[in-house]
Amino acid sequence: MSFPRYPEYKDSGVEWLGAVPEHWQVLPLKRDIAFLTSGSRGWAEHYSDEGALFLRIGNLTRDGIGLDLSDIQRVDVPEGTEGARTQVQQGDVLFSITAYLGSVAVVPAGLETAYVSQHVALARLRKDLFLPEWVAYVVSSWIGKTYLETQGYGGTKVQLSLEDVANTLVTAPPLPEQLAIATFIRYETARLDNLMAEQEKLIALLKEKRQAVIAHAVTKGLDSTVSMKDSGVEWLGEVPAHWTVISLGRVTQEKCDGPFGSGLKSEHYTESGVRVIRLQNIRQDGFDGSDEAFIDAEYYQSTLAGRDVVTGDVLIAGLGDERNTVGRACVAPDDISPAMVKADCFRFRLFTEIAVPAFVARQLSVSASADAGAFATGTTRSRIPLTVMATRKVSLPPAKEQQEIVSWIEQEMVKLDALCAECQQAIDLLKERRTALISAAVTGQIDVRGLIKDKQEQAA
Repeated sequence: MSFPRYPEYKDSGVEWLGAVPEHWQVLPLKRDIAFLTSGSRGWAEHYSDEGALFLRIGNLTRDGIGLDLSDIQRVDVPEGTEGARTQVQQGDVLFSITAYLGSVAVVPAGLETAYVSQHVALARLRKDLFLPEWVAYVVSSWIGKTYLETQGYGGTKVQLSLEDVANTLVTAPPLPEQLAIATFIRYETARLDNLMAEQEKLIALLKEKRQAVIAHAVTKGLDSTVSMKDSGVEWLGEVPAHWTVISLGRVTQEKCDGPFGSGLKSEHYTESGVRVIRLQNIRQDGFDGSDEAFIDAEYYQSTLAGRDVVTGDVLIAGLGDERNTVGRACVAPDDISPAMVKADCFRFRLFTEIAVPAFVARQLSVSASADAGAFATGTTRSRIPLTVMATRKVSLPPAKEQQEIVSWIEQEMVKLDALCAECQQAIDLLKERRTALISAAVTGQIDVRGLIKDKQEQAA
């Protein structure tokens, strides 16, 4: 959809902003600020389960101007003036002043009692020049992000001062025009958000199908006409009659756990050397090599030898939580050596003539939730020791059939992953469209004043 432009423009006086509509101004935010503050340090010791809402930078969405309260922290407000100073009110504009510069939110009506953390700036406007929603849209556009990123200071952790926030440049059409444009943006971004949500639902469905396809293939096989038998394992149910149900340890030639205690500590890590495989590398659906850690080769040989990992070893997580199930497994990838496992990471080296590693790892991941319930100990984190892990049951067809199933799964995953990638590409394009639309509207590159009436009439 193409949008009209304003009839006349003028130089904004800001080199990186360029021309704006003739009747607009470009003003620093401080011209309309009634109150500006940030949260206090040291409130972490007052965290509680029953206290007031404590707003952190993670609660400021990066793609919108609303609050994300999916991850809530609460705090018992200390006595004194700090509570009153840092308590938010409806219409306050909140800025991230460290990391994620340009993340911003407007405090909505009806929000429970809430306070800001030290990493969030709170600006309360007089509303003579700016509407809170307008300011938030400007800051979340490329204008705000360009300005804030040029003002940030610090090394590994970029930060803004309250003065930087106060000096943020904001385009300033008349207040009724700000309201009209902000309303148009709200309509259009809601439409784009709904389209993105549809694509995200489709990705979720594809991921569910992905897991279902894998689970059926590694527990029932590919031939629906074969005779079945009771496996004797509750979670597994019936399996093809020619498959063998056996303990993992019975098809393992060698197994090990990583070192506990002082054998491997943070000070032992180096820039290169022997790769250390940690829990975050063992994923439900394969090895994740994005997070690397190493120790010195000489230290490994002298102190930690015997925990080596080579291509084709099955790696199993002996520790898990509600998001990363204990017992999940993957196969060590090519060129992993030299490598070793860390504590709670198990290495099983199989008899590959009867147990294909990729098949076994897939089946172990499928059975992880059920086996966690049967074997795991612990409350917030579940643990299964190495000896118990070896007793987990696997159901194995002949090795040739295992390999055929693995190959078939890989082909199906390519198709499903391609569909997921298409959905993600659509989401990325919609996000780009969203950002571009907001930026064009708040800089006056498009004139949407007459369009909001059409939107409201369509909605009515």
